[in-house]
Amino acid sequence: MVGVALATGAKPTLRKVPAGARMHRIGGLVDRLARANLRSLVSQRIAELEGSPNLALATAASLLRYCSIVYLVKEILPAGRPVRYEAAEGEEIPSNPVDWNKGRTMEYAQCFYLPQCVALDPYGNLLVRSLSDAESSIAAMQRSFSIVSLAAAFAPYIVVDQEYQMKRYGLLGQLVNQGRALARHHMKNIIQTIQQRASANNLNRGLSLSVPYFDDQALEMKTYEMEVIPEGRIEFTPAFVVRAARQVQVRIAQNFGLSPSTRKHLIINLRVLENAFTRTR
Repeated sequence: MVGVALATGAKPTLRKVPAGARMHRIGGLVDRLARANLRSLVSQRIAELEGSPNLALATAASLLRYCSIVYLVKEILPAGRPVRYEAAEGEEIPSNPVDWNKGRTMEYAQCFYLPQCVALDPYGNLLVRSLSDAESSIAAMQRSFSIVSLAAAFAPYIVVDQEYQMKRYGLLGQLVNQGRALARHHMKNIIQTIQQRASANNLNRGLSLSVPYFDDQALEMKTYEMEVIPEGRIEFTPAFVVRAARQVQVRIAQNFGLSPSTRKHLIINLRVLENAFTRTR
């Protein structure tokens, strides 16, 4: 017999789940053609079953939700090291490792939740063999954190679980830290490319830049488009980059579509760009 034990009296009693409610198909042909979000459909169907007047069926649905979320958090999410992060001034997300000795770069990775996924140092230098390796490490953390978000959406009560909190804290801080470091790495490459092309007199027909930054709300790399020199025959000078970087910083400071910490991070990247060409004016 398929059933659940219910504590409805002095001792638990076994209640049978109706035979017609033991199997469920989620999403029909129309849903599949419309690429409906299967996760939302599953959660919606379980919620419907939890509202059933049949106590056994409702309890079984709640147990299914609980077992699913425990499996995601306890088994699927990677286990890492106990860590301590601190938030930079004016920021909300702790992402800087507290235990890092700044004089010992080789131990930097060991200060994070998943040392094997630390691909860049605080200055945007690669700690792995290639840029693609760094991007793969960040993508792996993004996939793991998507499970964190799924768990909280599927069963909000999981947020009070100690293991969930530990894994969320460790993954989020590391992902933000490494995402910003990757943006710094890209900015260094952009500056180097501009300098090389300027030396070759190859920037006299216009210049537009995609400034990299890590959005700590979307938890993904993005770019901010800026025009340095309009298209045409205009001789390049470093002052053009300085002026454009300063103008964009003003616009970013007023862009409330970004979180305060993301605005700060993007402005810092723009200042790096500005300073690189202020010295060469």
